[in-house]
Amino acid sequence: MRVAIPIWNNRISPVFDVAERVLVLDIDNGIEINRQEEMINAATFQQRSRRLCELEVNSLICEAISKPLEVMLLSSGIQVIPHTCGPLEEVIKTFISRGLTESDFLMPGCCRRRQGRCNRQNQRKKEQHINNGYRFFTAKE
Repeated sequence: MRVAIPIWNNRISPVFDVAERVLVLDIDNGIEINRQEEMINAATFQQRSRRLCELEVNSLICEAISKPLEVMLLSSGIQVIPHTCGPLEEVIKTFISRGLTESDFLMPGCCRRRQGRCNRQNQRKKEQHINNGYRFFTAKE
């Protein structure tokens, strides 16, 4: 699995749409095999999406991301794990060891990882998935 994380000052970059650098991690069976820093240098969403595809990224862990760019990445087959903030190494360690749950490193002011309104119906759906043993975001796929 190949994961990209936009970086800034040893943290996850606040907004992926304008991030200049990503840390690309190769993870195999819960072990980090390789890491490299890559420049994005993309002016448009299409170029940004294409660059991640060129890097053969499977998942993107980020803080904020615009809905159009998120949809573009999802349609390209890239899993997006939004609303994640915190110290870079802590996020990586948690993601590799057990995956990121709905509340791990959740960006302040966000009620859940998926964009949209918070309401009881969505909360019930989330709990149902968790109770059925479905893990949302994991590095051990």
